[in-house]
Amino acid sequence: MECCLRLWHKEDAPDLAAALNNPKILNCLRDGLPYPYLEKDALEFINAMAQHQGKQEAFPFAITVNDRAIGSIGVFRKDNIHYRTAELGYYLAEPYWGQGIGTSAVKQMCEFIFLKTDIVRVFAMPFSHNLASCRVLEKAGFVLEGELRKNAVKNGEFYNMKMYSLLKD
Repeated sequence: MECCLRLWHKEDAPDLAAALNNPKILNCLRDGLPYPYLEKDALEFINAMAQHQGKQEAFPFAITVNDRAIGSIGVFRKDNIHYRTAELGYYLAEPYWGQGIGTSAVKQMCEFIFLKTDIVRVFAMPFSHNLASCRVLEKAGFVLEGELRKNAVKNGEFYNMKMYSLLKD
């Protein structure tokens, strides 16, 4: 199944809300997302992402199949001495797991970033227990740089995270 990346549309709100009402997804993301995740929350997110268009700090896209939003992917530039480095984040709706869509989306995103920006390093930090996400990154060419022990607190528990990166060259 082929996926495409595109800008978010207001019409994506129902699909976005449906995807993020899944604790399996929320438990692998950073805090700050409401649960339940409502269409109004999705519209707020879509409006906030629209403000990044044409700028060089954040690059948020919908992951789509047949022009229907099935996930989210974004690259977010760091600042100060790290301004040529950016962090990658992504998720897919559960029905699309295990089909190579995540890997395809990550590859497309990194190709775009390296072609259209001056960013030379993209990194991602999945929870160490999120083996599927780690595998997506590895299949997309990311290199494991190390494990960050007790790097996050999620749902009251400490978790290790893995540091992966992909370089432009």
